[in-house]
Amino acid sequence: MTRPGPGCRRLGGLARAGIALAVGLVGVFGSATPAAAHAADTPDGTDYRAEVTSVTPALPGLRVRVVEGGARLELENRTGRTVEVLGYAGEPYLEIRPDGVYENTASPATYLNRTLAGDTPLPAGTDPTRPPSWRRVGTEPVVRWHDQRSRWLEESPPPQVTAAPDRPHRVRDWVVPLRDGLHPIEVRGTLDWLPPPDPLPWWSMGLLGALAIGALGVLPRNSRPGRRITVALAVLAVVGGVAALGFALARGADAGFGGMLLGLVTGQLWPTLTGAGALAAGAYALTRRPSGDFALALAGTCLALFTGVTNAAVFVRSVVPVPWPAVWARVLIATVIAVGGGLAVAGILRLRATGRSSGVGPAGPGAPRRPTRRWSVALPAEEPDPTAAAGNGNGNGGRYADEPAVSG
Repeated sequence: MTRPGPGCRRLGGLARAGIALAVGLVGVFGSATPAAAHAADTPDGTDYRAEVTSVTPALPGLRVRVVEGGARLELENRTGRTVEVLGYAGEPYLEIRPDGVYENTASPATYLNRTLAGDTPLPAGTDPTRPPSWRRVGTEPVVRWHDQRSRWLEESPPPQVTAAPDRPHRVRDWVVPLRDGLHPIEVRGTLDWLPPPDPLPWWSMGLLGALAIGALGVLPRNSRPGRRITVALAVLAVVGGVAALGFALARGADAGFGGMLLGLVTGQLWPTLTGAGALAAGAYALTRRPSGDFALALAGTCLALFTGVTNAAVFVRSVVPVPWPAVWARVLIATVIAVGGGLAVAGILRLRATGRSSGVGPAGPGAPRRPTRRWSVALPAEEPDPTAAAGNGNGNGGRYADEPAVSG
């Protein structure tokens, strides 16, 4: 029986690692509750900053914060008691118990808070005055919900913002009422308008970086500088891939580790795929194969379009749903645009140069054509004529004067 070669063993090891990773991700996703999952309707950015300023009275083990760039509130109840979130009419809306989260199906807030726009139709029988009808929606005492009291819902900005859009403004103070048994609790916060940034410097950084990286593709691929450029382009592909994956992970960072992984395959699927593709293209380009230029060009194009351009809202929004200052998200996206666009240009230039040097590619009216190889067939030599060899005495090598010369 033939033993498997090293290549088969490596493929088998990769397959086992892939299966183990898939099983692990399925376990993480299966254990993720709705409270831990990153919302698919989180906006790419906003100009309204919501913050929790106080929980009064303070209760040890109770924490409330703003997540997803202001799109939701998160309540974590580790008090060992039941805490209620009250709806817009003061009715019981959510109960966060030690064994999980329950929602009141009779409360209008249950349906209005399902989407960011709050446009879910209310089913028949919804009435805030009815006795609560509880339904379990989570197994951990942590819940997230869209709350219209902490956000600005109008399409037009507030009057003070319209009057001076280049200045910060306090839009309003907000309150979300809670209840611990019979004791009321108030979650207080603020909603501020922040002027959006100027997108020109960020777009200039991305486009000029793309041109600078793309210019590296003019060097001959098979020359010594060209081989060094191949390594440089491969390293840049890795940098772009890491930036894309870092941005995708940051979008789900406030949901914890499980929420980060879940966000990679839900709301941030394209940045995840293009980032992984850029890493693979960089590793493949280091093999110095001619098709590495095509891999870099394809990965760069996908990286620039599906991660850079589609997330360019960070250039024009002051609040971005990442756990660090918004400027770092803009740096990541500008890097992705520069690296992705530059790899696309450099890869195309190198492919065209390779095609011209090998004579492959479309030939225009004035383009030089490859010389046509002429094939010759060697014919067998004829038997010498003894009469011609002896001559006929007239000095013509066996021919008479009136005979034409015959070429062999």
